[in-house]
Amino acid sequence: MPVPPRAMFASLSARIAAIGVVVLIALGSLAGLLADASHQTSESFRSAAHSATVIETTEAALGDLREAESGQRGFVITRNPAYAQTFAERVDSSARNITAVVRLTQDDPLQHARAREIALLMKQRSAFLQQPLQFARRGDFTSAVAFIVSGRGRELMDAISVRATGFLDEERAIQMARQTAADQRIVNGKRLAIIGAVAVALLVMGSCALLIRGIRRPLDTVLRAMTALGQGKQDTRIDTAMGSREFSQLAEGYNAMAARLRRAVADRGDSERQLHVVNAELQQNTVALRERGDVIELLGGMAHRMQAARTDDELAQIIRVFVPRVLPDMPGALFAHNNSRNCLVPVASWGGTEVPAEGFAPERCWALRRGQSHCVTEPGRDIVCGHAAEDEIYHCEPLLAGGEVIGVLYLRGRVESENSFRMKVLVENIASALVNHRLQRSLREQTIRDPLTGLFNRRYMEETLKLEIARASRAGTPLSLVMCDVDHFKRFNDEFGHDAGDLVLQTVATEMRKRFRDGDIVCRFGGEEFTIIAPGSTAEAIASRVEAVRCAITALNIRQGGRALGSTSMSFGIATWTRTMAQDGSTLVQAADLALYQSKREGRNRATINRLAA
Repeated sequence: MPVPPRAMFASLSARIAAIGVVVLIALGSLAGLLADASHQTSESFRSAAHSATVIETTEAALGDLREAESGQRGFVITRNPAYAQTFAERVDSSARNITAVVRLTQDDPLQHARAREIALLMKQRSAFLQQPLQFARRGDFTSAVAFIVSGRGRELMDAISVRATGFLDEERAIQMARQTAADQRIVNGKRLAIIGAVAVALLVMGSCALLIRGIRRPLDTVLRAMTALGQGKQDTRIDTAMGSREFSQLAEGYNAMAARLRRAVADRGDSERQLHVVNAELQQNTVALRERGDVIELLGGMAHRMQAARTDDELAQIIRVFVPRVLPDMPGALFAHNNSRNCLVPVASWGGTEVPAEGFAPERCWALRRGQSHCVTEPGRDIVCGHAAEDEIYHCEPLLAGGEVIGVLYLRGRVESENSFRMKVLVENIASALVNHRLQRSLREQTIRDPLTGLFNRRYMEETLKLEIARASRAGTPLSLVMCDVDHFKRFNDEFGHDAGDLVLQTVATEMRKRFRDGDIVCRFGGEEFTIIAPGSTAEAIASRVEAVRCAITALNIRQGGRALGSTSMSFGIATWTRTMAQDGSTLVQAADLALYQSKREGRNRATINRLAA
């Protein structure tokens, strides 16, 4: 059975004491030399253990700093506060460990200076890590991400890594040198023991051999363990029952260092996996943002075109083209309130959706009733709007502008979550465009309509007459013009007042709108004078319509309130455009005006054709 190291040391001391008297002088010198060698060897082992502690503490400080950085980035990127919970603890632990390293290296000026430099850099790096974390805790994640992406502080971390690598390499070299020195001292002790054995015989030699054997065995164990660790075998451990306090401390220090190293590697793997997850989330968010950017760009083009639309047909065409691009595979239709706001009429439809031309009443749509989205995702899951089929899956989204409902977007099918953003932005753009389109149309109507009679005004008549003359000239079709006014109109103003005169003009204008065909353009020329542009009509053809209008106006019995204003009549002058006339229409107006004066001279209440012009 092998002699335990402690027993071996005790036996060696007894034997040395037993023969001390015999070999007092020789053994005294030898004992002194052996004691010195033993002391130096012990100091070498203590120094090696000291270096192991320095290495372990340095790696722990670096590991804590990296874990703090991982927690900071995880919190900023994912906005999950759980990542930042241990940040302060890791930063404090890193600071304590590097401070301990500075204290432990006081016996080596060069390593002490390096440790102080690393401690300063790590303190600066901790301060850099605090800045984006403070942004994130205030909710300013954009600034936090921008700070991290900018790369500030990365040079500092690289400097820490470079200096820490150099520091650790130097400390390991020192540790190895100390171990080598210990080996050398052991060899020297062996030689000394052999020389002493000549003097003290086999007892001294046996004692020295046992002593050397008791030291080399744990030392070899330590060397084998450290070699295995260097080869990547992180599970290698040393039995702490080494037989001496120094070797036991060295074994404990090695085991602690190996355990910390294993945890650090595992934590690093976890951090890398977490970073991979965060990176995947960032890529997914980037794709979503890119898709939203494309949708916003597409909606911007749609909005520009809708703002430029001048007619309802143009607006409908834009909607039919762009809505299927914004919401693919989602057929539907757009409805808007009519002027009376008692009916929703179709503006446009797409994807093969058929809608009734007459529209539907607002109360038939639950989205309009509630003023918010209404959808049926499965038959029987919710109330069905009156304008939809019973078993239909659909979505109705009200169009709001300035707090007022102006229409509804009807979509067939389910609006999935990824399309909700598209639909909301689309509805906002369409609502804004409809309001703008209506405003433009109202303003245009105000500029071309006479406010009293609702007929086209003189400015519109002059512009339209030029266009119709150009069209008739190119196509070779006839074009006639009628000038007319109310006979004895001054009588109504003088006898009944200007309000009565306005009523007469409004009544006459209403009668002319009803009697002339849709293609005829009825205008108020000024005062009690009116003009009718008749594209495609000769003087004889328009004369029959004029006669019907004249008879209808003569038969009128106009009343204002409870009093009768009496009957009235109108005189008409008709002329047809010829190529000898001016292109701006002035000659044609003069020709019709001459015919009107002829009707006045011949007794009024009649129509006259300008034969000279024809």
